[in-house]
Amino acid sequence: MGEKCNIGIFFCHPENGHLITLDWFDIIERMNNISRVKIVWNSRQTLLIDIDEFAKIISENDIDRIIISGFDVGISKTFIASAMEKASKNPKEIILIDFMEYGISNESDKNKAFSFVECAVKGVIFDPSEFFTNNKVNQQTLIIGGGITGIQASLEIANAGKKVFLLEKTGTIGGHMAMFDKTFPTLDCAACILTPKMVEVGQHQNIEILTYSEVKEVNGNPGNYKVKILKKARRVDITACIGCGICSEKCPSKVYSEFDSDTCLRKSIYIAFPQAVPNKYLIDESSCIYVESGKCGVCVKVCPADCIDLDEKDKEIEIDVGNIIVATGFKTFDAKKTEQYGYGKFPNVLTSLEFERLINASGPTGGEITFRSKDKKGNWVFAPNNGSPKSVAIIHCVGSRDVNHNKYCSRVCCMYSLKLAHLVKEKLPDTEVTEYFIDMRAFGKGYDEFYERIKSEDVKMIRGRASKIEQKNGQMYIRSEDIINDKLIEEKVDMVILAVGIEPRDDAGELEKILGITRSDDGWFMEANSQSNTNESFSGGITIAGVCQGPKDIPDSVVHGSAAASRVLRNIMKGKVKKGFNDFSSSEIISIVKEFSLKMEGKS
Repeated sequence: MGEKCNIGIFFCHPENGHLITLDWFDIIERMNNISRVKIVWNSRQTLLIDIDEFAKIISENDIDRIIISGFDVGISKTFIASAMEKASKNPKEIILIDFMEYGISNESDKNKAFSFVECAVKGVIFDPSEFFTNNKVNQQTLIIGGGITGIQASLEIANAGKKVFLLEKTGTIGGHMAMFDKTFPTLDCAACILTPKMVEVGQHQNIEILTYSEVKEVNGNPGNYKVKILKKARRVDITACIGCGICSEKCPSKVYSEFDSDTCLRKSIYIAFPQAVPNKYLIDESSCIYVESGKCGVCVKVCPADCIDLDEKDKEIEIDVGNIIVATGFKTFDAKKTEQYGYGKFPNVLTSLEFERLINASGPTGGEITFRSKDKKGNWVFAPNNGSPKSVAIIHCVGSRDVNHNKYCSRVCCMYSLKLAHLVKEKLPDTEVTEYFIDMRAFGKGYDEFYERIKSEDVKMIRGRASKIEQKNGQMYIRSEDIINDKLIEEKVDMVILAVGIEPRDDAGELEKILGITRSDDGWFMEANSQSNTNESFSGGITIAGVCQGPKDIPDSVVHGSAAASRVLRNIMKGKVKKGFNDFSSSEIISIVKEFSLKMEGKS
């Protein structure tokens, strides 16, 4: 591709809500001054509508090659290739330079972006995979996040005989999957799938679990990273704790249980759930009376193993690893932001995660579906034998596919809503269940069949967005559109489940800075290529896996975790790690690109 030829450049402006600070007009102006460039189009002025007209322009300017640069460039390729063919030019003489795939979105990347285009004009594509670390690769791996994705990746690498550090911010591994009752579409027991893997991780000789810990600093280069980790004080010695539970029984302090999505209370010294790994107690310093006031200490007095140290301090450790997998997962959308649904105002408007804990056998009611009520101290909790709803409404897309919140689809909400409807009918057969949905996105294996199954279980389906929930004389009413019957409706309901979407964790921005990786405009960690390489980041030796890269269901998260592990094992086997775009400074990339360009000039 080094021969002399006339070049055309088609620049694709950022669309689809991309948050770009790049001054693309300056880039377009500079493109016009590149040697061999005969014409520069841009998508805001040249609409790709008339192939014959575009082919005429190609012929008139005798264009031999077209560089499609900018954002989402693949969308334009088919049209431009057809126009090249009509103009009797080679349709294969098209080069794509997608700025998003090069990690380019900020004004500071402008020179880098221009250099990539300049290099493409001369027939060379800059590829960091040609550049590898020369130092020996450390065979130890750090996995950040102990959910199902991190667990799967840990086992894959550890079973290959390599050491893994599995770091989890909370007191136990398991993540969100540990909170679920059943999985869709098979309705398998979530704990039956997850807990054997958790136990295997806990007992594996090649896996060291670091719970209640956070990454504070990462230094070094791909293949050899030094990672500083803050190990927060559990105040319970996990090597000595026998898990008897006497300390928790006697503890006088109670707070809402995060694991149970605040549907009930737990003690300040606690195990998140019976199958937790490690199955050892932990003291929550934010609610412990002794930590706050220096008084109490009941747990120390009653502990038969003498394993509690209320004065234990946080400590910092440092580990050396060659590869890092980021599998930090997600958080659920804050339903209070959708004020029209009354979450936080009406006690029996629940989020889907709250309902997951309510129907779970290890939840606050032992799996009984009851109303929420105040306890003796005024806390809103679920308790057994508190009455059951006769009608339940499930509202889809809460916080997702919404220009006011998250524009993207969270992918899992339709299916888990169907699952929840089934579980309501299973436990309360006479209860009327209604699903309010925009459209049903049953995309996976067996998913559409599951949808048809739920419809046959006498679950009422209303296609339309619910607009508001009101309460009149102690009774809730839901207003909605009914698109199929072309009318507005209002129905009485006892309980409402909000199918909240998923979004990036609050600490994703901090981790982005620590690791030097990139996030997309909607906050998810950015993959190297959205089509062919969804695991690797723009930083060498740092791989992303699971929902932290974008919304996924459990099967896809497991596969993504295995794929991330395969990337790590490849690096270990080769003994070298390729660098990513973020490992090069702008000046280094510009220098390399210019060097390539000069070589190609000499050949042409």
